[in-house]
Amino acid sequence: MMEKPVKTGSAQGPWSRWWRPGLPLLVVSVLLYLGVANIYERATFRDVEDGALWEQGPQGVSAAAIAAGTPAEQVGLRPGDVLVAIDDQPVERIDDVLAALQAAAPGQSLRYTVLRLGTRDVLDVRIGPVPSGSAALYFLLASVGIFTLLVGAAVRLRRARDQASLHFFWLAVAFFGVFTFSFSGRLDRLDWVFYWGDIVSLLALPPLFVHFTLVFPERPRGGLGRRLGRLFAALLYVPAVFLGLAYVLALSRPGATAGSLVEIVDALDRASLLHFGAYLVGGIAVLFRALAEVRSLTARRQLRWIVWGTALGVVPFATAYAVPFALGVEPSLPLALSAVPLSLVPLAYASAIVRYRLMDVEVIVKRALVYALALAAIVAIYALLLRGVEQVFVRGDAANNWVIALLATLVALLLAPPMKEAIQNGLDRMFYRDRYDYRRALIGFARDLNSDLDLNRLSERLVSMVVETLMVDKMALMLEDESAPHFGSVRASGFGDRHPPALAKRSGIGARLAAGHMVLLDDPIAVSRFALSEIDHWRDVGLSHFIPCVVTEGTIAVLALGRKTSGEPLNSDDIGLLAAVAGQIATALENARLYRQLHLKALELDRMRTFNENILESLDDGLLVLDLDDRIVRWNLALERMYGAARTDVIDRRVDDVFTPQFVDAIRTARRDAPDGTTLSRFPVNVGESARTLVVNAAVIPLRAAEKDGAVTSGTIVILEDITARVQLEEQLQISEKMASIGLLAAGVAHEVNTPLTGISSFTQMLLEGADPADPKTRLLEKIEVQTFRAAKIVNGLLNLSRPGASGGDRAPVDLNGVITDVLSLLEHQFEVQRIRVRRELAVEPVVVMGYEHKMQQVFLNLFLNARDSMSSGGWLSIATSLVDGLVQVEVSDTGSGIPAEYLARIYDPFFTTKDIGKGTGLGLSITYGIVREHEGAIDCDSVMGQGTRFTLKFPVATAAADRPSRVVHN
Repeated sequence: MMEKPVKTGSAQGPWSRWWRPGLPLLVVSVLLYLGVANIYERATFRDVEDGALWEQGPQGVSAAAIAAGTPAEQVGLRPGDVLVAIDDQPVERIDDVLAALQAAAPGQSLRYTVLRLGTRDVLDVRIGPVPSGSAALYFLLASVGIFTLLVGAAVRLRRARDQASLHFFWLAVAFFGVFTFSFSGRLDRLDWVFYWGDIVSLLALPPLFVHFTLVFPERPRGGLGRRLGRLFAALLYVPAVFLGLAYVLALSRPGATAGSLVEIVDALDRASLLHFGAYLVGGIAVLFRALAEVRSLTARRQLRWIVWGTALGVVPFATAYAVPFALGVEPSLPLALSAVPLSLVPLAYASAIVRYRLMDVEVIVKRALVYALALAAIVAIYALLLRGVEQVFVRGDAANNWVIALLATLVALLLAPPMKEAIQNGLDRMFYRDRYDYRRALIGFARDLNSDLDLNRLSERLVSMVVETLMVDKMALMLEDESAPHFGSVRASGFGDRHPPALAKRSGIGARLAAGHMVLLDDPIAVSRFALSEIDHWRDVGLSHFIPCVVTEGTIAVLALGRKTSGEPLNSDDIGLLAAVAGQIATALENARLYRQLHLKALELDRMRTFNENILESLDDGLLVLDLDDRIVRWNLALERMYGAARTDVIDRRVDDVFTPQFVDAIRTARRDAPDGTTLSRFPVNVGESARTLVVNAAVIPLRAAEKDGAVTSGTIVILEDITARVQLEEQLQISEKMASIGLLAAGVAHEVNTPLTGISSFTQMLLEGADPADPKTRLLEKIEVQTFRAAKIVNGLLNLSRPGASGGDRAPVDLNGVITDVLSLLEHQFEVQRIRVRRELAVEPVVVMGYEHKMQQVFLNLFLNARDSMSSGGWLSIATSLVDGLVQVEVSDTGSGIPAEYLARIYDPFFTTKDIGKGTGLGLSITYGIVREHEGAIDCDSVMGQGTRFTLKFPVATAAADRPSRVVHN
């Protein structure tokens, strides 16, 4: 059943909305300013007195009264003595006396000339300070007053619509005035403000206190709500008004003597204190009577706390200070300290108004004990540390006292948290006794709720644990029913054979729980928020505490509990524990509902992920994925095989640390120049620790993630296609095509060259037949014959260039040292002409390979001629032979001009030359390369521009020479 809306007040205009928070702030600001000014004046004002009350009479200035124990009494000054002069300065008015006193310092002696019974006497009066009570006590009370004022303002601002908060605010203002306002004796305008502020506060506090006890907490219908009750509340202020008027009349009555004025004010002060004590005792009596009138158990417990708080604050002051002072007994300083506990009264009421639903006697006392014991322990530790260090290390050296105090303070602050925790645990164990372990177990159980996704087992464990821990008589766990608008009970305890009714969401309690708010039926405010029939219904069921279990979407469950087995409601610690468990239960229930859906989604995602992984791993091309920081996040199996590195070794490393700078720069350039992707064709990449070179086609594609505003680039995809084998096949095909063309050309050249060679060879042989062996020309003819044979072999070799392996004849052991020597002898004259010097580092033992001698001569002849051509201005030609790792190694180096780096990859191409037109055909190194490969050898070239070139040739060693040691001879 829907409850009727409760009328909370009439429509509010802008002025009404402003004054509720504005008036307390304005009042507090003014009072704080006056309070600070009063404290400053009491701390800085130093007045002196002689102990006599002077009055203006017909004979002049005479003593009206002498205070006991003052300098005037000590020197024998009597009432009626006429003051004639001070330090020989005539005195005609009271202002003359005040001027002389203000000019004197405490302890200074003034010479009083007095007229007594017609006789002049001279008295030396030692001026003393005006007694103003204990300064420390005043500052303590002023601090309590300011604290009380701030508490009252905070309560009013927090509960601006609550009439009780307005009563309490003015009660706090009165407390502030009593504790803080105190006139200094200067009696200027500001000092009179302090004086009247103190008087008004002292007179207003008692009726405000009694009035407040009559209206808070809520009473049964009637009481002050009736006309007679309101009249009685107004009469409470009548004695205070009369006492205030009496003060005004006494201080403003003309012609009153000083002595009579002092007596009247003193009597009024005693009457005010008697009035104060009587009202406070009467207020306590009203509170005790209210305990029998309040029906709500929570309100009764709060009243019990208020009664004890008020009693602890008022009774010590009333018995130790107010009553003795009213009876004429001057209280000592220890008795005056009984005013300090008065601060418990506003604190008790503040707790009742602001947090009375959560605060009760047990919790507040426990918290107060925790902080009190912790503070006492910290102070004790500080004092012991300070005293111990001074005695052991410093031994009276005051120069380092501040350092010791600082260190002791730091140690005390460091020990404060663990000490407070230890005291808290100890008091919890003392307060809860055998339930302490259950409460700790409940906290641990709340942390483990998410580990259990079985709703039935979870609800049974929860209800059992809460009932055992809090010792409640009844409990029900109600879950939201998605098919119906109510919370239905799924597990209950304490109902016997009955089943708790469902909680409709449309009801007042259900709607508030659905909004995420707790409902405590022992809370008096709940009586005005919900329909009485609804409250009575759930009280009859035995459930009075409803804790919502809230998730993001709203309330999905409710913890409904009754009272404790002792009949007491749950306290603030119990509610706090339930709130914590409710949050964990809500999460667990939400997890249980979503678990199935998440499980199915996870399986689907896992299948999709596995499918995508299989696709990527099945690619023949290497897949490399980089993030925005160029770190490797993906490295597929094909790339592992291609690069020779496992993905675990490269994942999360920067691409610069894995690939060569040239390849990385190419990727970044492609990303910059082609944001939508591009392909790097035939790019050389060095891979693996052996630094072998692969030729790849690299597709650089941006990795884009779908966002609300469109695709956003989140990385780079690089797909590497290894085309090394294809490129090599293409190169071999090109070489084969070139060699075929060269073969056709060589056949024609050989035919044309062989004809003159045949003639030269024949004529040379004919000349040798009739030549004298001793004739020097015979040796020249022999050389011509040898070279004609060699030229014929070269022509035949040119024919075989396009078809390596068709050299004719069998291979034979060839000593490369001899071949090199023969070739150098042919070029000796040319080297001398061009100032080229030869350095030979040939192995002493023959370095023998299996091959064709004339082809080896062609290899070294081509290398030596190229070296000659590169050293047009002379230089060094170095030739070294050796056996290295079972291979014959020949190094041919020169100090010529060198070969540009961009040409090194093409020097073996047929017809490629860097020489001028007419100075080279481009076939020398091509033929050399073909001959070396025909002999299962390898040739490598290193060149630096301006420094020279070095060719390194390696051939398999002939079997007969493989085991002979290699000795090098330098020439």
